[in-house]
Amino acid sequence: MASAVRLLALILAGLALPACGIPELTARTAEVRLPDSFKPGLAGKSSSATVKWRDFFADQHLSSLIDIAVANNKEVNMMLQRISIAENEIQARRGAYLPSVNMGAGAEGEKVGKYTFRGAIEDFLRLPDGQRFPTFFGNYQFGLFSTWEIDIWKKLRNAAQVAVLEYMASQEGRNFLLTNLVGEVAHAYYELVALDNQLENLDQNIAIQQNGLEVVKQLQIFARTNSLAVKRYEAEVAKNQSKRFDIMQQITVVENRLNVLLGRRPQPIRRASTSFMDMQPKILRAGIPSQLLQNRPDIRQAEFELAAADLNIDVARANFYPSFGIKAGIGFDAFLLKYLVNTPESLAAMVAGELVAPLVNKNAIIAEYKNANARQIQAAYEYEQKILNACAEVANQLANIDNLERNYALKRQQVDSLVKSIDVANQLFRSARADYLDVLLTQRDALEARKDLIETKQKQVDAMVDLYKALGGGWL
Repeated sequence: MASAVRLLALILAGLALPACGIPELTARTAEVRLPDSFKPGLAGKSSSATVKWRDFFADQHLSSLIDIAVANNKEVNMMLQRISIAENEIQARRGAYLPSVNMGAGAEGEKVGKYTFRGAIEDFLRLPDGQRFPTFFGNYQFGLFSTWEIDIWKKLRNAAQVAVLEYMASQEGRNFLLTNLVGEVAHAYYELVALDNQLENLDQNIAIQQNGLEVVKQLQIFARTNSLAVKRYEAEVAKNQSKRFDIMQQITVVENRLNVLLGRRPQPIRRASTSFMDMQPKILRAGIPSQLLQNRPDIRQAEFELAAADLNIDVARANFYPSFGIKAGIGFDAFLLKYLVNTPESLAAMVAGELVAPLVNKNAIIAEYKNANARQIQAAYEYEQKILNACAEVANQLANIDNLERNYALKRQQVDSLVKSIDVANQLFRSARADYLDVLLTQRDALEARKDLIETKQKQVDAMVDLYKALGGGWL
């Protein structure tokens, strides 16, 4: 009895030796330092990120396009398959720490030499019915076989939990993809609307210049001006008419880019362009920076990935410890088919247990453990970086919205002044108190100013969308 106890103690001591060789590694705890507000004087805990995108966008054409994109976008559908793979991985890892039962059958045969030990025994013995053993000796079997690794160190259960966290991270990845998709569709839609307004602005300017050309031609008849003025006007009209085709090509490119986002072939995009310049961007509530941790899908994704990386260290560490397994089987075994189902003579059973621990050449285990620790540190830095980027994006868009509002007001004044100056320049030109170049330059300045005004309006709308996305909106 004492010798058996000593033997068991030696075995346990030998199995414990591998655990003594675990490297000393330190995981990183992610630092989450957030300011009290996005900018001084900005208060309020309510965030526009919780507003659903269907309620956020008032344009029904845009809402319809986003609906199509969410359903048909190829990247979203690819992400759904990655989510399905992650979900299946949970099932696979959960099954790893449960006993497995298999059914099997086998058949084999061999002939041994008569003057071998086994051959001599077969020649001496007789079958139950008195016959001799067959020359070609068979082995036929079928039954149930089971294996089970006892998860003492929670390696398999932790691996299953890692799969759950990775699945949750993939869900947040889909939400982040939806946020970006909604933003991209909105940007493309408003770019189309802005281009429509640019085209209308150009057409209005062309009409004004054509009227001016007719006036100059009439003045030339009465010797009030010369052919140089006529040619300059004709050149300006031709230049602006050529610009129409540039804008039309831009419209085609943006429409096709939007159709790709919608997952469909090139076709015209229905849109409402007439009221674009009267559109007032929504005033968004930024809330407080700590709400980004819950509202931003990319931050939540990084948080789940960090938790999975933390748990993967425990999985890698468990490889240093002994593994315990049990094998069992029950079935029928006979050397002739006619005896295979004889009960209880052909009934066979087996139970075995094993204890295995790494002892020599643990380089692969050590390397995997170090890699798990390095991946955890990397995930912690990525989590911190996501938070920093999110805070910076919100602060940038808040400042952008304020600056664009002031910029738009000044450009509006510039356009109003230039539009009035066109009438003044025409009157002065008719009364021979101004040169035709003054009229052309005034019209050109007004055209460029209106162009800049439309672009500024587009930037205002884009900034509204970008702030909504930066706050974590667009996936609900």
